[in-house]
Amino acid sequence: MRNDLAPPIQAVEAEAGTVDGVNNGTQLIKIAAAWLMIFMLGIAAAIVTVTVVNTEEFGPESTVSNYLDALKDGDGAKAMGLLRAEVPGANAAALDGAALASSQEKLSDVSIADPTDTPDGHKLVTVKYLIDGTAMSTDFRLTPGPKRWLFFDSWDMVPSKLPTITASVVNANQATINGATANMPDGKNSFAVFYPGSYELEYRSELFAAPPVTRNVSGPAQPVPAVGLATGPTSNLLTQVDGTIRKYLDTCAKQAVLMPTGCPMSAATNNRVTTDVKWSVVEYPAITISPYGGQWILAPLNVKAQVSYQEQDLFSGLVAEVKDAEDFGFTAKLAISGTTVSVTPVVSY
Repeated sequence: MRNDLAPPIQAVEAEAGTVDGVNNGTQLIKIAAAWLMIFMLGIAAAIVTVTVVNTEEFGPESTVSNYLDALKDGDGAKAMGLLRAEVPGANAAALDGAALASSQEKLSDVSIADPTDTPDGHKLVTVKYLIDGTAMSTDFRLTPGPKRWLFFDSWDMVPSKLPTITASVVNANQATINGATANMPDGKNSFAVFYPGSYELEYRSELFAAPPVTRNVSGPAQPVPAVGLATGPTSNLLTQVDGTIRKYLDTCAKQAVLMPTGCPMSAATNNRVTTDVKWSVVEYPAITISPYGGQWILAPLNVKAQVSYQEQDLFSGLVAEVKDAEDFGFTAKLAISGTTVSVTPVVSY
């Protein structure tokens, strides 16, 4: 039998090897293409991720948000590092701690707007908020900073200067700003403050106090009206002085004579007094304490007192009842040392 129609074994094997080679090459190309596609998608995803993270985590508004958080936390060092502001030569009592944190307590409905471009190449971020129901806003200008981890943006605030609140207090050498005590040399001082914020200044001691005065600060260029703390006596001091004056007058009233010694009240008659003289206080003086020349003085005092007795007319012999109420004026010196109060009545005849 002839076998010349069957292909040689070597030819079949060669042809099969060629087919397998083509298939393997095609498969490798497909694998390479798939990996290339995955690589390209990875690059695209990375670009999108960097863009999103730059916008949401490292954008200009992020720097502003971090600054506002530092104010809420009372972290003055962090806030100063972010704001990059020049510190004026003023008292720093409100630049850190509880005093700084309390400056944010009255802020509500705080919102940070999307950044906008400025003609000088900066970004402008506006923060809107309410303070005691009043709508206010603060603008922050930012400039690009160095890249972080090669890809992520950073933004620095354009340096400014911290605003100040100038204050004075009557007859005192201390005051408080947001609860922080500060010295007031010669009754005056100025306080450096962060913005935005609300700052309450007051003076209070056991004997004297000034009603609190609030200043809301929205930016470095905002003019802040000066604060004048009008110190006056506390109810405790008025009660002490009133008690002393009343005790003094009650002692005067116990003297059964027409002219009590060392007292403002007096009476006179040309007739014979036939009974004991009795004094009674009808109306005690109103106590008013005011500052004058760096001291505290009592306003002139007026007491209404009544004297009663019987008298006999020297000519007719008739006996009559006398009951007479009059106003009598006098003054008193006030001396205060720490929490010790001294009141010395002064009577002129």
